Amino acid sequence: MSSIDKIKKEIIAATCANSDQLEAYRVRFISKKSVVGELFSQMRDVPAAEKKAYGQKINELKNLAQDKFQELIKSIDNHHTDVEQAPYDLTLPSTKGAPGSLHPITITRNRIIEIFEKVGFNVSDGPEIEDDWHNFTALNFPPNHPAREMQDTFFIEKNPDIALRTHTSSVQIRVMENQQPPIRTLCPGRVFRNEAISARAHCIFHQVEGFYINENVSFVDLKQTLFHFAKEMFGKDTKVRYRPSYFPFTEPSAEIDISCNICKGDGCNICKYTGWVEIAGSGMIDPNVLDNCGIDSEKYTGFAFGMGIERIAMLKWEINDLRLFTENDIRFLEQFKSL
Repeated sequence: MSSIDKIKKEIIAATCANSDQLEAYRVRFISKKSVVGELFSQMRDVPAAEKKAYGQKINELKNLAQDKFQELIKSIDNHHTDVEQAPYDLTLPSTKGAPGSLHPITITRNRIIEIFEKVGFNVSDGPEIEDDWHNFTALNFPPNHPAREMQDTFFIEKNPDIALRTHTSSVQIRVMENQQPPIRTLCPGRVFRNEAISARAHCIFHQVEGFYINENVSFVDLKQTLFHFAKEMFGKDTKVRYRPSYFPFTEPSAEIDISCNICKGDGCNICKYTGWVEIAGSGMIDPNVLDNCGIDSEKYTGFAFGMGIERIAMLKWEINDLRLFTENDIRFLEQFKSL
């Protein structure tokens, strides 16, 4: 018992100014071969009548040693914090850091939004993991319809009803389900398709789709809206043409081409020597789509369009490889610091 009292006084009086002293305390009082550990090993020599009292004493001593150890750790940590929080000399010159920049996809996305916001469009968002209704069925893709094969889809856990969205048209469906016309909104976002990665294709890319629904909306409204966008994005000298096409959710449908801003219409490898490059798909919203979303197709009409943000960025800055947008090559990204 006298040994226990002596060790207890040592523990209470212990102090540590650094990690070496803290380790010395741990070895003496906490470790398996510590003085406290030796007291436990002497339990077998204590008379049976005194074992209970002896056991209580050394357990109290063990707890005291551990509590004291935690106090010493905190005291050293506080000491280090005080040193680190010493006042700095604010008169010293600062260290120059390398300036960052926005990613070209972000720059392009922001510019597209800015152009359409000036003509009354707001911005809507939706989930990247979608159900079949919003990604296909509500957009006039019936089950087993051949048009579903136009887009190679990533399904979630082999569930045919849940997939990574293949286009941001699913956001349009969600907006139409929750709002009544007039609606004029833009839906930018990331989309996914099971395609081989190459200079002209990727399994992950970005789209921005928009639509306008109101009474008496016509194809002329669509043409003028996209004509305005092309002029604002690529310059006043840009020419625009519309080619008949097919999309399940629009009728009539058209693809939008602009005069190649790289060769100025003379022909190059980017425009495949035609003088024109495609930038978007568009059309008048199919009445079935309006009805699927609870909008009266007898009263309202609307147009929709969609474009790839990477495609716009490639044309804007004459980039010839789609993979550059996702490789995080500093040499490529540093070229956009001034934008």
